[in-house]
Amino acid sequence: MNPPLRLGTEGFRGVIAREFTVAAVHRLAEAYGRHLLFREGGRVAVGHDTRFMAGRFAEALAGHLAGMGLEVVFLGQVPTPVLSFGVVHLGAVGGAMVTASHNPPEYLGVKFKDASGGPVAAEEAKAIEGLVPETPVYREGRYARADLREAYLGALARRVDLEALARFGGNLYHDAMGGAGAGYLGGFMEWTGLGIPVRGLRQEGHPLFYGVNPEPIPKNLAPTLAALSGERPPSFGVVTDGDGDRVGVVLPGGRYFNPHQVLLVLARYLWEKGRRGRVVKNFATTWLLERLGARLGFGVTTTPIGFKWIKEEFLKGGCFLGGEESGGVGLPEHLPERDGILAALLLAESVGATGRALEEQFREVEGLAGLSHAYDRLDLPLPEGFDPLRLREPRSLAGLWPVGLEELDGVKWVYSEGWVLFRASGTEPVLRIYAEATGPELVQALLREARELLLKG
Repeated sequence: MNPPLRLGTEGFRGVIAREFTVAAVHRLAEAYGRHLLFREGGRVAVGHDTRFMAGRFAEALAGHLAGMGLEVVFLGQVPTPVLSFGVVHLGAVGGAMVTASHNPPEYLGVKFKDASGGPVAAEEAKAIEGLVPETPVYREGRYARADLREAYLGALARRVDLEALARFGGNLYHDAMGGAGAGYLGGFMEWTGLGIPVRGLRQEGHPLFYGVNPEPIPKNLAPTLAALSGERPPSFGVVTDGDGDRVGVVLPGGRYFNPHQVLLVLARYLWEKGRRGRVVKNFATTWLLERLGARLGFGVTTTPIGFKWIKEEFLKGGCFLGGEESGGVGLPEHLPERDGILAALLLAESVGATGRALEEQFREVEGLAGLSHAYDRLDLPLPEGFDPLRLREPRSLAGLWPVGLEELDGVKWVYSEGWVLFRASGTEPVLRIYAEATGPELVQALLREARELLLKG
């Protein structure tokens, strides 16, 4: 008997040749195909990232869906934002992206998209999971191929102020980490004729992602940190993850500019540019957003972790920006989905428009919010039998007394000068501890004592 396939945050992920197999792909394709056919079927877009055998798995998935009578358009190796754009551009009823995003190289998976181009909602994922057959059914059919690169670049150009971007004036780096986002930032500059040179790092597709996990966090960014060490403002480097939907940033001097800072700078810049509405963030994202919103006049909505929840808020309307602590940033008028390439362009645009480097813009945001920001995250192996209920009584950490408990997604202990969030990952066997506070030393103390508390049991 085949093991059940459980859909997580955005679809299914597993270790290649263990959970993620040819049989698993056909079982998932059968379930997704049935789900779409129950809704009268139609066109489906399929793409893949640079992982080991991702192209083969994606072709099997595309052929299976075509064999069920669906009209399949195969986009080949593309970033997830291009797959999502393709769903909308082609008028498709859904999409499937063969990727494991930021997870370690031995993982692979499938992200499912609905007709909006965004991730399927939680109830829809449950419906797909319920249709997975115990025994694989093998089907094969013919499908079309399409190259949407230029159409996607055109969509980006409509979301960016090209005149402001042209005034950027610094050196722009792009580290693709061996992932599917390679070439898109430099390609945009060439396609628009802006002539801004993009210095590429790790631009060749690499199934092992040059020996690191394709997640744009400091421990994986040695080449970018080194490349920026001798630069001066307003230059900066952007890093896209394995499938190009997340972004990380490195400043001159080789200093990491975290996703909370990215989101705060973009929220302030877009608001002052005239965008109106709410900002949507997830439960692990900075509390400075609420303070900045109170100062400038925008509301903030907090969702559980997973961009599918932010997408649902986008579809309700009245939003101008959404983002996550993991580097996912989205604009609802573009797609109800993350786009690391667009986020990078908007950051460079903000520098060109304001004449101020990213770090200077962020210091202004801290001044407006009336609070300083520091953040870090600690990943631990998920303890066997971990029970989050035992964390429901907040403890004193780093000399701070708790003032609140929040349980929207995981368990968050709130203090007057910071917070700590305990949450099991939805895509790999990891327990994450997140901490934000008014200074880096306090963040490290919170993480250290939280870890010690967990290890004591």
